[in-house]
Amino acid sequence: AGLCLKSSNVVILRGGSEAINSNRALGTLFSEVCKEEGVTDKAIQVVPTTDRAAVLELLKLEDYIDLIIPRGGEGLIRFVVENSKVPVIKHYKGVCHVFVDESARVDMAVDIAYNAKVQRPGVCNAMETLLVHKGIAERFLPEVYKRYKEAGVELRGCEQTRKILPDIKEAAEEDWYEEYLDLVLAVRVVDSLDDAIRHIEKYGSLHTESIVTESYENAKRFIEEVGSSTVLVNASTRFSDGGQLGLGAEIGISTTKLHAFGPMGLEELTTRKFIVYGEGHIRE
Repeated sequence: AGLCLKSSNVVILRGGSEAINSNRALGTLFSEVCKEEGVTDKAIQVVPTTDRAAVLELLKLEDYIDLIIPRGGEGLIRFVVENSKVPVIKHYKGVCHVFVDESARVDMAVDIAYNAKVQRPGVCNAMETLLVHKGIAERFLPEVYKRYKEAGVELRGCEQTRKILPDIKEAAEEDWYEEYLDLVLAVRVVDSLDDAIRHIEKYGSLHTESIVTESYENAKRFIEEVGSSTVLVNASTRFSDGGQLGLGAEIGISTTKLHAFGPMGLEELTTRKFIVYGEGHIRE
């Protein structure tokens, strides 16, 4: 609400049913503060009902609402996209990857892979699939497995991964698409950087990907060829965040390439307006 008000937008907020009483109280408080500050009390409004029919009506108001930003689970977001006549900025889910390149420092790769999964597993910028170059797999996987085991992370691996870590579960095809939002991680050993990029293209969600490498050329290729909204080199996927990237408060992360792509702050809630002053100018 603060970002919308600061960017001169009126905002309509609709929260979950589990917080409806708190939302109503906050809506009243917002209105009172706006009045005190000389702003219309309609600048920040809260939908006072949990009835989904109210959402359907809002999604039809293309003459009055300029943008919908749904926050929540994939089911809610797909419902909004399928029913809205108003432009929607969204991301369905965060299937984020870390690729450990053959040239990576094992100690750095372990720290990054651990942080990306364990620091806060229930958020959209947590890693869900770990890709490991076959040339480093036998050195890296046992080391990172020790850390994951201590943290209670369940690993689901491909055939090559399970040859190195025979105690872990076998990954199924659906695991590569999964946003676990939990201490569960899919692990695949790949033959090359090309294979890692192809995997991300097929299974990724355009959210966040990271490469751990000591190779400038491989880092450059990864940055240029991976089309996600945030691409990192030698850093955890957890940095894909408006505050961490210098945007200040964040209203969401967009995997819709126009008009915003990636974490969205104040600037992404504005549009451009052309103003022309003339002195009788005419076009010839």
